Amino acid sequence: MKRIDFENGTVTGNILAATLPMLVAQILNLLYNIVDRIYIARIPEVGTAALGAVGLCFPLIVIITAFANLFGSGGAPLFSIYRGKKQENSAVQIMDTSFSMLCTCGVFLMLVGFLFARPILTVFGASQNALTYAYSYMMIYLIGTIPSMISIGMNPFINAQGYSTIGMLSVAIGAVANLLLDPLFIFVLGFGVQGAAIATILSQSLSAAFVLFFLTKKAELRVRFLRKNEFSACTGHAKDIVSLGSAGFIMQLTNSLVTICCNNVLSVTGGDIYISVMTIISSVRQLIETPLHAMNEGASPILSYNYGACRPKHVRKAGVILSVMVLIYTAITWSMIILIPEVLIRIFSSDKVLLKDAVIALKQYFAAFIFMDLQYIGQTVFKSLNKKKFAIFFSLLRKVFIVVPLTYLMPYALHMGTKGVFLAEPVSNVIGGSICFVTMLCTVLPELKKMEK
Repeated sequence: MKRIDFENGTVTGNILAATLPMLVAQILNLLYNIVDRIYIARIPEVGTAALGAVGLCFPLIVIITAFANLFGSGGAPLFSIYRGKKQENSAVQIMDTSFSMLCTCGVFLMLVGFLFARPILTVFGASQNALTYAYSYMMIYLIGTIPSMISIGMNPFINAQGYSTIGMLSVAIGAVANLLLDPLFIFVLGFGVQGAAIATILSQSLSAAFVLFFLTKKAELRVRFLRKNEFSACTGHAKDIVSLGSAGFIMQLTNSLVTICCNNVLSVTGGDIYISVMTIISSVRQLIETPLHAMNEGASPILSYNYGACRPKHVRKAGVILSVMVLIYTAITWSMIILIPEVLIRIFSSDKVLLKDAVIALKQYFAAFIFMDLQYIGQTVFKSLNKKKFAIFFSLLRKVFIVVPLTYLMPYALHMGTKGVFLAEPVSNVIGGSICFVTMLCTVLPELKKMEK
């Protein structure tokens, strides 16, 4: 079974070998939610209303994903750092700790969701009509909480061991299954919105089963639940995992918070149609950001491993390669958003009224998207090099301290209406992204120079 050689391979070769399968995996993973939205929008007579309603579920889904990444993205860089130090026993302990915490958290989130889904969706801005679709979708989706978290949270440990193709395959299995099952349950069997949720949880379960089979039977370093007598010894690892994973967790959680705030303001200033517009914009953003996420996640194990192995030149080179890839990709996609927004929007809806409003909103929302690259690069470097405080601070800065206040200030205080909601994002990209990247350069580069000496 071919693996990436972190120890002897070239930095460029390792990043490409890790990123390309990761890119395919992330694009396939995107199909989970994107395909649901495409099919839901085309349900006869109720498609547009159902799309907006299911969009209200996305913050809850993002919260579940955020907890999966808290343990996966928090544990995998530490796992790679210890592998770089040749301390494989500690690396395995970190993986086992992440897995145990992930499963325990999954049970808790599922129970909380079952108990409080209706009031939570109401707080998110669901009208009585929208709640009909959103609640039924969410209650079925919650059944698959644990498989969803395992497939998302444990996949980084497959990639961190160099099995990038296997990591891609684990995602592909679920994505292809979802692609086939969605039309079956939504249209053929006539389950509508509920059918999309059933297809998703079945697909996620297939992915989770494959991930567990590989990590327990085939991988070089294998995972298992922690035993009772190991809890005290792994407490320190648990703290480190949560501490490092908090940056990504906060970033996703604040994305969810921003979506909630946007939906609340849009429901007042624009009505239900603008919640559907925001759902489409979120879908386009997910489509655009997926390759960016793949590039950053593909480079992360190489950054972590070489940092743990005290090879600063390799760390610096990996950072440069990551930056070049991200900037080239964003320049291309940003041009598409500005020049052909209708093409991207029609992927999710053919409603002419929706299209007119969505085109204007999409251009406003992505006006300064290229500055978001600076945030991505800085956050990835901070996380990969175990710079927890910086990673957490910049996760909070852009979303909590800039976007959320602007989402209320611009529409109401500055009387910009729905336009103010969509323009809050580019303003935050310029300010937050620039500060994050400059801070990364001023802190990481001097440390690498000291490491060389």
